[in-house]
Amino acid sequence: MHPRRPVVVKPQSGIQSDINVTPLVDVVLVLLIIFMVVTPLMRGEFQLQLPAAQAAPTEEAPTSKELAPGLVRLTADGALLLDGEPVSEADYVPRLRAFLEARPPGQRGLFFQPDARAPYTRLVAALDGAKAAGAEALGLSVEHP
Repeated sequence: MHPRRPVVVKPQSGIQSDINVTPLVDVVLVLLIIFMVVTPLMRGEFQLQLPAAQAAPTEEAPTSKELAPGLVRLTADGALLLDGEPVSEADYVPRLRAFLEARPPGQRGLFFQPDARAPYTRLVAALDGAKAAGAEALGLSVEHP
């Protein structure tokens, strides 16, 4: 007869040998969504780099029927010049309104010529002021028209 071998009974435990990745995937997806929402909000402002001016064909001087649009310059330190004359921030909209009302409807356009180092927020404020003053068309110029 053969000797009897003892029977070994393995205990049934609740331990898994596999890693459950479902909670890990949930946490990673939540973090991804949080970063996608927060990342665009982290940029407060950005630098505006205007393109270099290219040589344009010479245009004829405006006729008496057609007036050249006004030019608003924005210097590097944020100062505004309306047709070459300095304008204070408080006086900007009233002077611009008077300038535009002297022109016939349909010809109340303005060109803005910002310096490349000018604060972008100041340019946006000047554009908003021009719309509030009644400008019908706004444009950006990189050189004197």
